[in-house]
Amino acid sequence: MAKLETTCPGLLKVFVYGTLKPGEDNYDRYCAGKVVDATSAIAKGKLFALPMGYPAMVSGDGSVRGYLLSFADSKVLTDLDELEDYHPARDESENLYLRQQIEVQDLQGDSLGWAWVYIMTEELATQLGGIFLPDGWWYKL
Repeated sequence: MAKLETTCPGLLKVFVYGTLKPGEDNYDRYCAGKVVDATSAIAKGKLFALPMGYPAMVSGDGSVRGYLLSFADSKVLTDLDELEDYHPARDESENLYLRQQIEVQDLQGDSLGWAWVYIMTEELATQLGGIFLPDGWWYKL
C-alpha cells in the first residue's frame, strides 16, 4: 500500500461519499467544527445504494463523486472507524468496511493527493441488496 501523502502536510484527509458529506446525516456529529477544508472530489471506484439508507463504495474503474475532507486532528479517524464498523485489529472479513488509502482527484481530474476512504467488498454490497449507482453520486431519498 502506498504511503499516505497529502497536498496539505499535517492534515488528515478522508474521501467521503455518503452520510459524512456536508449536509448529510452524520456530517454534523462527526465532522462539523472539525473540518478545515471540504473540496468536491472524485475517486476511482463504484458506488452502491444500500437499503439501510447509506452507500457503499467498492473497488472498480468507475468514478465515485464526493468530498475530500481535511481535518487538523487525526483523532477524528478513531470516531470514523467506529461509525464505519472498521476495527484495524479485527480480521478484514469481520469489518463492514475496510479503510484504505486512495488517490483523489478534483472535478477536472487533477490529483488532490492521497486520502483515507472506507470501502466495502462488492460481494458484501451485493449480499446486502446494494443497487449500483452508475453516476457515482449518492443522496438520501
